[in-house]
Amino acid sequence: MKCIGVVRMAGLAILLCCLATNARAQPRIAALSWEMVEHLLKLGITPVAVADAPDYRSWVVHPALPPGVPNAGTRTEPNLELLAQLRPELILITPLLEDIRDKLERIAPVVSYDDFTQDQDNLLMQRENFLALAQRVGRTPQAHQQLAAMDDSIARMRERLIQHFGAQLPDTTVIRFASPTVVYINGPNSMPQHAMQLLGLQPAYDAPVSRWGNIQTSVTVLGNIDDGAVLYIEPFAQGERLFATQLWQAMPFVRSRRFAGMRSTWTHGGVFCVEYLAAAITDALLTLPPRH
Repeated sequence: MKCIGVVRMAGLAILLCCLATNARAQPRIAALSWEMVEHLLKLGITPVAVADAPDYRSWVVHPALPPGVPNAGTRTEPNLELLAQLRPELILITPLLEDIRDKLERIAPVVSYDDFTQDQDNLLMQRENFLALAQRVGRTPQAHQQLAAMDDSIARMRERLIQHFGAQLPDTTVIRFASPTVVYINGPNSMPQHAMQLLGLQPAYDAPVSRWGNIQTSVTVLGNIDDGAVLYIEPFAQGERLFATQLWQAMPFVRSRRFAGMRSTWTHGGVFCVEYLAAAITDALLTLPPRH
């Protein structure tokens, strides 16, 4: 068994060397997690197959997945037969699929990247995942250029907020409604809060730490936000039903006109989702009146 493991590692090393050597060519890589899809696309690599491809196009959206990329089953149950037919050079997974690694390795070498956890900085983890992938495929310079461009873009967004609100930016919390009575509040280690921190914003609600960075709670809890802005991720089909109630109209942030919708943006993505979130947060906040 030890010998087999050595052979596998040697084969993977040879493959990765070939991928790096032929960096300008399009390597044949299958991505079974959406974060890896985002990272490949930002490196200029179109995956040969993507798990839950239709849902990626609906929920993640950016960066755009070309229409010709086939769906490789689901992220929990990938289509092994299709993957074998496509003959990828490399398959990217997260720990979610470690239990079928042996089956996947019969098709192609497999590399697993860390996923969201409560005990690490999720933004830093995704940044490191992106750089590690770039190194594997020989596109490290391009990766650093993309990260630098993102950092510059977010810095410009922060300047726009300062021009609008002044040096004292409003404390802000990003939420998503599950129903008129239940809400998800994004808190520490969520990608929305990481985006807020990069923009120089502080949270308006002190949520506990969790794996994905959000908690599910009653809408009434939002009444504890005495001072600050609340942004909700659209769409919310039952918004009119909730927003017309006396309970909602009595919320401090509603009475002070510190409540706004924020365009739909994926909150559990790769490193670049913080840029998309920062842009959506900035645009939503700029619809609110500055304090004088």
